[in-house]
Amino acid sequence: MSARNSQDWWRGAVIYQIYPRSFQDTNGDGVGDLPGIIDRLDHVASLGVDAVWISPFFRSPMADFGYDIADYRDVDPLFGTLDDVDRLLDKAHALGIRVMIDQVLSHTSDQHAWFRESRMSRDNPKADWYVWADPSPDGTPPNNWMSLFGGVAWRWEPRREQYYLHNFLASQPDLNFHNPEVQRATLENVQFWLDRGVDGLRLDAINFCFHDRQLRDNPPKPAALRTGRGFSTDNPYAYQYHHYNNTQPENLPFLESLRALLDRYPGATTLGEISSEDSLATTAEYVTPARLHMGYSFELLTDDFSAGYIRHTVERLESTMTEGWPCWAISNHDVRRAVTRWGGTGATPALAKLLVALVCSLRGSVCLYQGEELGLPEADVPFEALRDPYGIAFWPNFKGRDGCRTPMPWTGDTNGGFSDGEPWLPVPAEHLGINVRAQETDPASTLNGVRAFLRWRSTQPALRQGAIRFIDAPEPVLAFVRETHEQRVLVVLNLGDAPVSMTLPSWAHAPASLAGHGLAQAHFDSGRLALPAHGAWYAQLAAVTEPQPATA
Repeated sequence: MSARNSQDWWRGAVIYQIYPRSFQDTNGDGVGDLPGIIDRLDHVASLGVDAVWISPFFRSPMADFGYDIADYRDVDPLFGTLDDVDRLLDKAHALGIRVMIDQVLSHTSDQHAWFRESRMSRDNPKADWYVWADPSPDGTPPNNWMSLFGGVAWRWEPRREQYYLHNFLASQPDLNFHNPEVQRATLENVQFWLDRGVDGLRLDAINFCFHDRQLRDNPPKPAALRTGRGFSTDNPYAYQYHHYNNTQPENLPFLESLRALLDRYPGATTLGEISSEDSLATTAEYVTPARLHMGYSFELLTDDFSAGYIRHTVERLESTMTEGWPCWAISNHDVRRAVTRWGGTGATPALAKLLVALVCSLRGSVCLYQGEELGLPEADVPFEALRDPYGIAFWPNFKGRDGCRTPMPWTGDTNGGFSDGEPWLPVPAEHLGINVRAQETDPASTLNGVRAFLRWRSTQPALRQGAIRFIDAPEPVLAFVRETHEQRVLVVLNLGDAPVSMTLPSWAHAPASLAGHGLAQAHFDSGRLALPAHGAWYAQLAAVTEPQPATA
């Protein structure tokens, strides 16, 4: 079958993120690989997802574990070969699963051939392919820009007697997208994978492609506002408004060129990762019919689990994104796992199931991170086992990203059935008890609950494609209506760990409870709804609208 049999398959799709290093190792070196993904695709298919997004598997020195690319068109031997990619595509497509791959366009590894040439002199053919700048008169960096991973965002290169920009690690120099040749070469690299048959691209840090040509200083941020994605007041990155080192207006024409390329491949899609000072506004600007198909930001990857915050976040995006399609995620390879972040150390399977239902009930597409279907908690990785340079630098205040990257526990055996060798990160003992094999045979497990919910969701047009409208409900209840021309569904979710009840609005007359979603079910009687802890209620409403304000 063709994985591109529907050009808009991505609308309402559930996309399963695979972090290759930690999915399945087949050669005993302790690192997951592409053959391991192929071996486990049947598990992915059993979840009922529409696509996989595979984190980088390209040639890399692995300073940032693949997000520092040394060759965009080849597979790192650690993960396999180009033939393995072709086999993976063939099997996924045979299972009805589309394949999206990570593309890290804003920067490369310092081992990339482009940078190795660029750094040698100011007059070689690649001299202007990266962001180079002369020092200030006193020899210090050209401005005050900071790296997200801590410290200044400039590194001295003695051969050129200039600084180069790195928004992330010093070994991840930023490309100069103001150079048309860089844009052209980038699109050619993307086309290489589209020609090979991939169905979409997840675009890492896509708003970081362009920098301010004038290299203006970022303005300072008040101490009370120094919070954000994966960093806190102990990271100097939080001390600035990042107005000039990313999210520049020149990025929009480039996204239009990228979209024009994708449009030549029917059904191919883009998902942009967007992290800016106002990520929701940037998402609305980037996700349009002429730019990105989908975009997600980090608003639901924070610690705030209140119904009010979630409603405000979604409503704000809905009010600004008038023609685009959102995508939501509550976990990924960069943040603490959701069940721990939002449920603490005693999180229950009921909460794990509810979290998947929550993100899959919002308007948009969904990214589910590997292990979310098991309700995996954040792993406590000891300092001596850390691999993430971000965590090593900021220990103990911030332990980095290794806690969400530990290997998948497939069995309760040694190393969780992940590898016959020593895993690159330890498999936590608490993960072994909730492994895939054990949950397969437990009808009440998180795994079987997630399978049931995704299977049921696929039969509900309103949940996949419908508009969304929130209704007032007491904290911690989140309530909204999803609606298409053929179906109108009321969704009520209790985010709390205690029972709660509420009265439904008078317009929600004669709701018909929908069964089959597999969550702790609510009880409805005479307009009053009683929700158990982490319970949910899905009900089909009559095809009427709420009372509208009177008009003159």
